Amino acid sequence: MYSIPTQPDPVSVVLRLKSIVPPTVRLWPPTVLLLGDTVAGIAFAGGLAGAVVHVPAGLSAMLPWLALLVGAGCARGVCALLAARVGADAARRTKRTLRAALVTDLLARAPGGHATTGTLLATCVDEVEATDGYVARFLPARATAGLAPLLVIAAAALASPIAAAILVVTLIPFLAAMILAGGAAADESRRQFGAMSRLSGLFADRIRALPILLAFGGEQREAERLARASEEVARRTMRVLRVAFLSSGALEFFAALSVALVAVYAGFNVLGLLPFPVPEKLDLARAFFVLALAPEFYLPMRRLAAAYHDKQAAQTAVERFPDALFAPSTAPVAQRAPETAPRITLTDVAIAYAGTDTPAIRDFSLDIAPGTIVAVLGPSGSGKSSLLHLLLGLAPLSAGRVTVDGVALGEGVTLAPASAWVGQTPLIITGTLRANIALAWPAATAREIEHAARRAGLGPMLAVRGLDAPIDARGGGLSGGEIRRIALARALLKPSTVLLLDEPTAHLDPVAEAALIETIRTACRGRTVIIATHSAALAAIADRTVSLEPHA
Repeated sequence: MYSIPTQPDPVSVVLRLKSIVPPTVRLWPPTVLLLGDTVAGIAFAGGLAGAVVHVPAGLSAMLPWLALLVGAGCARGVCALLAARVGADAARRTKRTLRAALVTDLLARAPGGHATTGTLLATCVDEVEATDGYVARFLPARATAGLAPLLVIAAAALASPIAAAILVVTLIPFLAAMILAGGAAADESRRQFGAMSRLSGLFADRIRALPILLAFGGEQREAERLARASEEVARRTMRVLRVAFLSSGALEFFAALSVALVAVYAGFNVLGLLPFPVPEKLDLARAFFVLALAPEFYLPMRRLAAAYHDKQAAQTAVERFPDALFAPSTAPVAQRAPETAPRITLTDVAIAYAGTDTPAIRDFSLDIAPGTIVAVLGPSGSGKSSLLHLLLGLAPLSAGRVTVDGVALGEGVTLAPASAWVGQTPLIITGTLRANIALAWPAATAREIEHAARRAGLGPMLAVRGLDAPIDARGGGLSGGEIRRIALARALLKPSTVLLLDEPTAHLDPVAEAALIETIRTACRGRTVIIATHSAALAAIADRTVSLEPHA
């Protein structure tokens, strides 16, 4: 597991934000559509001005301008709708890529760190979700805000250069208000996001531990703890909303002030009541045109301001992503699974976990011939599970060398592609018996899944409940033996040449253990097998036994 990193420097955060969008995701379509909305807005202003001017001439004279007005309005709606949809699609693909990279990074890391399951879940779900608005709304709005006002200014300058100058001058306090509002909102948004992340992680961890909490009567205490965390999120959210309302009020004030100044200038110019001389005389059409254009000038920046919180949320999220997510990509090491049972050789192997003073295994050597069954014996804490985890890439190789058919296992290269695995605590997922068995080999057919289930000794269960029997995440209604047989059925289903078993018969009564041992004996044929066990009965089926002693 990985620990949540410390906050990166501002430059690093900017680079991280830029890199979260995959190269395959194109952001220019929503930007073009928003620019199309601006062009349609200019046409709308022209249609409005033309229709108003031709009112005295009657409906026939107004029809072309009304058609332009309606057409431009429909075009604006279509552009806005398509921009939202295309932006949402870009955000969906970005989130999918981020989640895949996060999960890959999580699975590729050695055990250790202090991040809880809830924290990791919040990172992969909530914090990735926080990038949605940044990609879907903020990035297109930012690109549009740099171009769309120039189009509006150019159109306004054709009708009234002075009105265009008024719009440009009033832009200065508008931008100043945006900058101040953004700075004020940044810290509050970061604190609110951190509180939300803590609450999500806490809630997920407590749900996971719910049976234990109920068993020991701790539900009231944890409910109060969740309530306090929720109140903290609520308080911080209200602070963010206060800042957002204040900044929105300031932006609306300056935008309204700009429109009012243009309206006053255009009205007084048409009436000839300006108290100072100007080098232009507006007619009614041009006056209406620049007046209708004034709100369009600020619309892209108001859209950007509305999406600014999305940018702050994404920035806070990427600060919490692991550094490896933003490291230069390296070509993956190709792993080819052995086609026949391989020879596995461990030479002077040591396994030491981060944060521990004593290695789990030290100076261990073992040569396993192809197709051999080796039973690894030893008391709890002697490193039996760590040995199997090493071959799967779940434990660090601190010293020594591991080879498979003479090829050394190195960084990122494990036996996992060629291995079938049965752990001490088999994973059960919510779904059906079929889905749980197919977890090891999703491409398997229904016939192959049923055959593996019967080979694993699940025939009586199939006769009563069938492959589509519902199973919850805790394996409710399943005995310990049935859960272990499901795990063994997965191992039988996967076409592998290596079989790794970690205490497969633990906690079973003698009768169930004996039945399962016979199933395991059949499953071992044609494979190189390593069994970590305390059971003398299970070790008896091995061709060779190896004893591990705990290190002091």
